[in-house]
Amino acid sequence: MQPKSTTHDCKIAQLGHPILKARAQEVESILSPDCQTLIKEMMATVEQAGGVGIAAPQIYQSLRIFIMCSKPNARYPNAPLMAPTAIINPEITGFSAELEKDWEGCLSVPSMRGFVPRHREITIRYTDQLGTLKTAVYEGFIARIFQHELDHLNGLTFVDRLDSNQDLVSESYWYQHYATKP
Repeated sequence: MQPKSTTHDCKIAQLGHPILKARAQEVESILSPDCQTLIKEMMATVEQAGGVGIAAPQIYQSLRIFIMCSKPNARYPNAPLMAPTAIINPEITGFSAELEKDWEGCLSVPSMRGFVPRHREITIRYTDQLGTLKTAVYEGFIARIFQHELDHLNGLTFVDRLDSNQDLVSESYWYQHYATKP
């Protein structure tokens, strides 16, 4: 499937929408104007929303693309700095046995935070915005973002990864009791 240029104002799909439950399709023409426009729209949307990542299904495009753009902000004050990066047709090729639980939020699950287990380190492969195949090893928060966004491409949200519903709290409660100060 090829990207469709979005004509709406990129509102973010919310938990419960069917597009967030479906496996996204591979991107075939990364260098096409439609795909490049979609990437720009995603970068603008995640910046405007104050997120550290966004997946194409979150803006109603069932395609295997996400943006990672880690930076300290109100939601993640201790996030490391990472230039906005388009991740296309990603896969995890290896991962540590070690799992680490940490708090996550999601632009599609507003006002909630979950204490989510993720692999501490992952080896990944993806194609970048210029069509170049890349490999990398990510750890910690960057690995968490990658896994969170990849879940969106597979029809999952962080809520599906919780060990228990006891690991889900309102964001206001999280800010009062768990948020770390920068």
